[in-house]
Amino acid sequence: MQRDRIWELDAFRGICILCVIVIHFVFDLSYFLGLHLGLPRAYYFVQENGGVLFILLSGICATLGSRSFRRGLIVFLCGMLITLVTFAMARLGMAGEDLIIHFGVLHLLGVSMMLYPVLKKLPTWALTLLGAAIVIAGYLLLARTFAVPGLFIFGIRTPDYNPGDYFPLLPFLGWFCLGIVLGRTLYREKKSLLPGAPKDARILRFFRFCGRHSLWIYLAHQPICYGLIELISHL
Repeated sequence: MQRDRIWELDAFRGICILCVIVIHFVFDLSYFLGLHLGLPRAYYFVQENGGVLFILLSGICATLGSRSFRRGLIVFLCGMLITLVTFAMARLGMAGEDLIIHFGVLHLLGVSMMLYPVLKKLPTWALTLLGAAIVIAGYLLLARTFAVPGLFIFGIRTPDYNPGDYFPLLPFLGWFCLGIVLGRTLYREKKSLLPGAPKDARILRFFRFCGRHSLWIYLAHQPICYGLIELISHL
């Protein structure tokens, strides 16, 4: 019998992907149209840190699912598709070189999920230490630049490398590891922590739907946002 999905994880992931859409649309307004909106500090906090929550959720979900390597490969290939699209946009003059996504969130999640069969063999205490060490080392690396090209996937950047959507393995693989730890502890029984909540309320059903289809929404939202930008620019 198929195990029921844990509804709050789908809902939280759905909220995250909706936040991504808003953030990318605001970025597009600024990048393509030069519109700078006066937004509250909460928006910039979510912009800077929302990706961490998404990665933690992915680590939790990795402990609940199966075929992690296969799913990770699909996610990584979707990331490569975005790389090709943004590269083509830059070459066609539709955007600058800084818009090319070399190693974004889908690349990171794909690699992390493919590594999960190895990571899950570690005991929880070791995985906690590993995750914390990667996070700390990664943020120390991101605060500096190095004269060593080609290692950007590990968080080692040259002075002229400053992409928009950038999620290197250090520190973000560490957050995925800590998500695995949360999955092992909070969801040890593989059951919802909020069984009595009104999960069938309309808004929660919507969030759950977005969470279940977050990958395809992520792939589809940017072309739609770009189309809206083109429409606005011609009005």
